[in-house]
Amino acid sequence: MSGHSKWATIKHKKGAADAKRGQMFTKLIKEISVAAKMGGSDPDSNARLRTAILKARSENMPKDNIEKAIKKGAGELGDATYYELTYEGYAPGGVALIIDTLTDNKNRTAADVRSTLSKLGGSLGATGSVSYMFQTKGIITYDAQMYGEEDILEAALELGAEDITNEDGVIEVLTDPSDFSSVLEGLQAADFKETSAEVSKIADQMVTLDNERTQKVLKIIDKLEDLDDVQNVASNLEFPEDYDDSED
Repeated sequence: MSGHSKWATIKHKKGAADAKRGQMFTKLIKEISVAAKMGGSDPDSNARLRTAILKARSENMPKDNIEKAIKKGAGELGDATYYELTYEGYAPGGVALIIDTLTDNKNRTAADVRSTLSKLGGSLGATGSVSYMFQTKGIITYDAQMYGEEDILEAALELGAEDITNEDGVIEVLTDPSDFSSVLEGLQAADFKETSAEVSKIADQMVTLDNERTQKVLKIIDKLEDLDDVQNVASNLEFPEDYDDSED
């Protein structure tokens, strides 16, 4: 089926060497807590919480951590106030960035994002400057060495997936955000173990740079994702055909 981008490839290459599990857990705990606070502690009636729990499970977060995060969001372990803020900006080469954050200190987060971008050759944009280039999708990836594309294709389409691609050893399943949980759970029930699963933004049009500028953009994305308040960074960067990630 038609591919939309090399989003999965970027995530796969960045994530393969990512051992920052503690930082990932901290971000997931925030998301679970906010979801529980906004929509209640029952995942069956709270789609956002259900999605957050599925993501936490895919990252092998202990059950106790998930339950504590839900209780914290529901006010059972003290109240936590987080604000959802989205920043739009640019990286070198005109690459568009959307930076989703959860924070208890708006001023700190804004300063950290702005400083990170400016130090590495990027810049903040006005609200709406790049968001029109993206759409929100559920994205589930699988190792093509473990599973056949046709097997996942048949199962995913039956469950309501929109599209399936297979590039660079990564099988990617795209869903409407509202169908993400049911498709993921259905594929899990069919014994397909995902390598990643999340609701994120993907670009309609991609930008391809040379190797040097691609590495600069990836460095910006890495540094942004290192910030405690940043939950996700989406971009319209596409790897050049001759890209060599050995220098990353």
